[in-house]
Parts: sequence; C-alpha cells; structure tokens
Amino acid sequence: MSSEIAIKVENLSKCYQIYDQPRDRLKQFVLPRLRRLAGMPPKQYYREFWALKDVSFEVKKGETVGIIGRNGSGKSTLLQMICGTLSPTSGTIETKGRIAALLELGSGFNPEFTGLENIYLNASILGLSKKEIDQSLEEIIDFSELGEFVGQPVKTYSSGMVVRLAFSVTVHVKPDILVVDEALAVGDGAFQLKCMDRLKSLQEIGTTVLFVSHDLGSIGRLCSGVHILDKGKKLPAESVFDSMRTYERLLKINDQKEKIYKKGVRNPLKKYYCSSEYLPESLGTQEAVISEVDLLGESEAGDECFLSGEKVKMRLLIIAETEIQDVIIGFGLRNSQGVRVIGGNNQFSGYPLRLQKGNNCIEASFQLNIVAGEYFLNIGLVKDDGERTDLDQRWGVRKILVTSAVFQVGQAYTSIEYRAL
Repeated sequence: MSSEIAIKVENLSKCYQIYDQPRDRLKQFVLPRLRRLAGMPPKQYYREFWALKDVSFEVKKGETVGIIGRNGSGKSTLLQMICGTLSPTSGTIETKGRIAALLELGSGFNPEFTGLENIYLNASILGLSKKEIDQSLEEIIDFSELGEFVGQPVKTYSSGMVVRLAFSVTVHVKPDILVVDEALAVGDGAFQLKCMDRLKSLQEIGTTVLFVSHDLGSIGRLCSGVHILDKGKKLPAESVFDSMRTYERLLKINDQKEKIYKKGVRNPLKKYYCSSEYLPESLGTQEAVISEVDLLGESEAGDECFLSGEKVKMRLLIIAETEIQDVIIGFGLRNSQGVRVIGGNNQFSGYPLRLQKGNNCIEASFQLNIVAGEYFLNIGLVKDDGERTDLDQRWGVRKILVTSAVFQVGQAYTSIEYRAL
C-alpha cells in the first residue's frame, strides 16, 4: 500500500447467516457433518444475507471521506470491519496509523464505571498510556462539559452525556484515522457545533476522517469525497455534489407518478413525502388541479439537489375544468421540523394570473437563499373570488436537498458586504 494511502479496502464482502428458527442453528451445526459421514451432500439450513459485496475504495492521508446510503445499505458494517470489531467474509482491509472510532453510542464504555474510570478505560483501549491520559484528562473533561457528573456511573447518564464523553475521549486521543458513525446526531445544537469545530481542527493537522451521516449538509461542508452504498454494493464514485444528488434520487419514495382520475381530469401528482393522516393528498374544490411539478436548477435539468444560493425554476402543469379568473398560486419550502423558511405567491409579486380551460403551464423563478439541509415543497391554488376559495393544495410533493461548501447559520441568509469607515 502506498505511503499516501491511509485506508485501502479491496473486494470487501460480509455475509450473515439468517436462520428462520432457533433449532435450524443446531441443525446446521450437526446435520451437515453427519451427512458427509454418510456420503451424502450437506444441506444448508440458513439463508445468506450479504451486507456488503465486493466493496473497494482508497482514502488518502488527510482526506475526509463521507459514506452515505439508505438504512440497511451496509455503512455500519463497513466501518466496524475497518475498525477491526467485525471480521469480513472475504476481501482485505489495510490501514495506517492509530484508529479512533465513534461507532455506537457508548460502545466501549462500562455502564457500572464512572465517567472518569471510563475515560481511562476507553483511552487505554485506543492506545494511550496512563501518563498520556493524565496529561489530557482535564481537557477531556472540560470538552465533555460533564463537570461533577464525571464521577457518577455512566449508567446514570443521558444519551447526550454519553456521546459528549465518547466524542471527547476519541478526539483527544489525536488519532491518525477518525471514524464517526452518525454519533453527532445525539448531542444538542451547541455541542454539535463544538464537535464540528473540533473535526475541522483535526482536518487541519492532517487527520484522516471517515464520516457516516444522514446529514448531507455536514457531508457537503466536511468531505472532499463521498462513497454511496446501496444494498451492500458501492456505486461508482462521483463528485461530492453529484453523489448527494444520486443519493437523493435513491431516497425518492416513488419515481413513477401514479395516475389519479377525478371528475375526468388527469391528475397524476401525489404527495410523496410527509405522509400522515393529518396531511391529506389534496384539499380544495378540484376545479383546477396541480398535475405536474418540476424543479430545474441552473443546468435546466430536473433535480432534487441544489446549491445554496442557486436560482431555481419551478414549472407547473395545472389542469382547469373551466376558465378561472384571478388565481393565486402559492408555494412554500418547509424544513424537516416543519418550519416554513421561504415562500411566496404571484399576488405578492404583482403578477395577476388566470387559468384557461384545459392545460396551463406556469413557471416561477426564485433564489434558494437558504442554508444547507432537506426541505419539502408545498403548493396551493386559490381562486380570488372575494372568499379565497381553495382549488387545490398539495403538501410535501417534493423533497429537495440544498447543499453548501461553506458553514451557514440560521435558516435563510443574505449576502453581507463589509467596509471600514
């Protein structure tokens, strides 16, 4: 392996034996041997499940590489094998330097030991001598913000306290390779920001980082490369932005629009996201329906992944049963917490609209001046007849990913110019 390579994974596979019933495990242990002694071919009493299949990639020293994929795609299995806590079925793994890992919440901690005792236990497992731990002890405790609770048994800690302690010990070991598996999602916002700052400081001193997260905003800010796992296989490598766009397509609930017919009107648009008994697929009289929605970036290609600040075109196909005067078309983007971050309508923009009978194609353009994250699109049609009659309301019809290479705060942002006076 080249001296410039920190991690080399080659043709890595992991197979699990799945038994339908407990007694099948005993049968597998005994009966195949008896069948061989009797000159009969052995019989298999389990099903094979390949968590990983022929995965290969390299990570250079000092790189931060993200591993993304849907739940069950093999991400955690891969990291466990890289860290040596799980053995591969086939393939090879080569690493250079000390590895520190945050795999599962509290892994490596003894719940009966105090936080202080677990600091010494965990740091010694990671390769530090008692003298080295003594030198870093005060800094570890300060970073964890546990205070006097460091003397209490870990079994009394909340999940947030456990991840604070685990992360604090791991980053103060000063590893050559740091492996993080979704652990930062547990801490509060302030601690997550603190962890991100520490990760950036480790990057600056040349630490190799392997980072698994469903937070694509963090992936976009931290990683110089991204690998996608899907059903145990690694997809072809792409740029960070293109990889996230591919991942969003994998997450899309239903690529094929279902056709719904109501009052003889073709209406294929369904609510793909935010499924809930409290969020019906549509509301309104259905005199006019939103039939199709396309979001186009600056490349003019329909997409689900955009850069923060990018100009987006929203193209709508609206089918009206009759001609309708004075129509208001409104939209809003909500984050995963349900907070509306941007929105507007043609009335606010001073652009009157009317619908003709049949097909109506409408295009609206807006700037995505929002921070990196996942957002859901709501669209509504209202007839401005004095009473504001709902024609059609669609909630969560599209999910989009906004990514950025720079750190952003808040929900929406604006460009700021500074000058000395």
